[in-house]
Amino acid sequence: MNKILVVDDEKGMRDFLSIMLKKEGYEVITADGGAEAIDLVKDNSLDLLDLVITDIKMPRLDGLTVLSATRERDPHIPVIMITAFASTETAVEAMKKGAYDYITKPFKVDEIKLIVKKALEKKRLEEENIYLKGELKEKYQFSNIIGKSEKMMKIYDLIRKVADSKSAILISGESGTGKELVARAIHYNSNRRDMPFVSVNCGAMPENLLESELFGHEKGAFTDAYRDKKGLLEIANGGTFFLDEIGESPLSIQVKLLRVLQEMEFKKVGGTKDIKVDVRIIAAANKNLQEAVAKGRFREDLFYRLHVIPIDLPPLRERREDIPLLVDYFIGKFNKSGNKNIRGISHNALRIFENYNWQGNVRELENVIERAIVLETSDIIRLENLSDEIINKATRKKDLTTGFLSEEEVVDLEEILEKVEKDLLLIALKKSGGAMNKAAKLLNLSFRSMRYRLQKHDIKRGIDNDKDRNNL
Repeated sequence: MNKILVVDDEKGMRDFLSIMLKKEGYEVITADGGAEAIDLVKDNSLDLLDLVITDIKMPRLDGLTVLSATRERDPHIPVIMITAFASTETAVEAMKKGAYDYITKPFKVDEIKLIVKKALEKKRLEEENIYLKGELKEKYQFSNIIGKSEKMMKIYDLIRKVADSKSAILISGESGTGKELVARAIHYNSNRRDMPFVSVNCGAMPENLLESELFGHEKGAFTDAYRDKKGLLEIANGGTFFLDEIGESPLSIQVKLLRVLQEMEFKKVGGTKDIKVDVRIIAAANKNLQEAVAKGRFREDLFYRLHVIPIDLPPLRERREDIPLLVDYFIGKFNKSGNKNIRGISHNALRIFENYNWQGNVRELENVIERAIVLETSDIIRLENLSDEIINKATRKKDLTTGFLSEEEVVDLEEILEKVEKDLLLIALKKSGGAMNKAAKLLNLSFRSMRYRLQKHDIKRGIDNDKDRNNL
């Protein structure tokens, strides 16, 4: 319920406004003059005050004094001034000092109801905007780019160093590694944080539409250009412009982007006037742009203009030590959004996560955690709420001599173990110069066990010691 302070030295006016506003569902407190009003405004118990309605002409302390005290306490509390005089000079002065609006006596009830409604709506929108800005800044602090691995620590350090730079930045990495998250972190930790962050996906729209989105167009520039349109680059003026999937942009667009980077100016589609902008360009690509340059699909000059400060994001499989941190972060996130109370993850489920290859990187991990939390009925994420596909791929064994088996291969555990054993026997024999006694000691085996395993694998070559050969 909105709380409104009504200030007037006339009891009849105070009572009238109080009754009328209470009927509209507002909580109303009253003051019989400027001195009492200022005391109430300064009272810590009135932190939830939403609106002040005050008469301008009052003995001792007038409405302008109430206005100043209110704005000093909280500049976001709107103040509506009431004047009984036909002349509105004092009311206009109040507006210049920050009053939301004024009304003259005698006023219509519907008029003041509407002004009050609009004033409260304006305050709500301002508070919401402040909250959202705070949420964005918090969201894109370094603490929300999760990781303690050496690779991530280097990226944090690089973000700090380049945040205030005007130089172009090129972020590369596989899909799902968090390229836009890093771009926003750079923006919200820079001296441009209070200016716009504008992004566009260069691979998500056809060439003509992308050109219009980036640069804007003049009325009549093409069939559907019914009016002038401001481009995203112009909207981003003073802030940061993020070009996602830059490698997917057509060569004709690349030429115009090169001019923006070189001159910080461009022309609208169908326009003749150069438009100057001050933007910091951050681009991202999940493909190797140098390969695209070599194949003629991406301009070499644009590549080097963008590649001033490269940031290479590692895939999740190259920073597996960050997985427990990410799991905890996403559990907290989805507990909050889904009103759940999951306190952690089982040891077996975490082992699956640490062994899985995460082709979709952090984004895939986030989706898997969200699914598991939705399905979970206990207070920890259990193995049974992970998909069979993830479990099967994570539990496929390694061939220790050749690395990971391919995802499509069906493995035979006995066959793998036999191969590992045979390989280790041959390695031990090679290190021992073929002497079976020495090889047995290297493998912590008895002579009898060593002989049995060599016979099982039909290993006879390379045993140079006559005594050992005779024992086979």
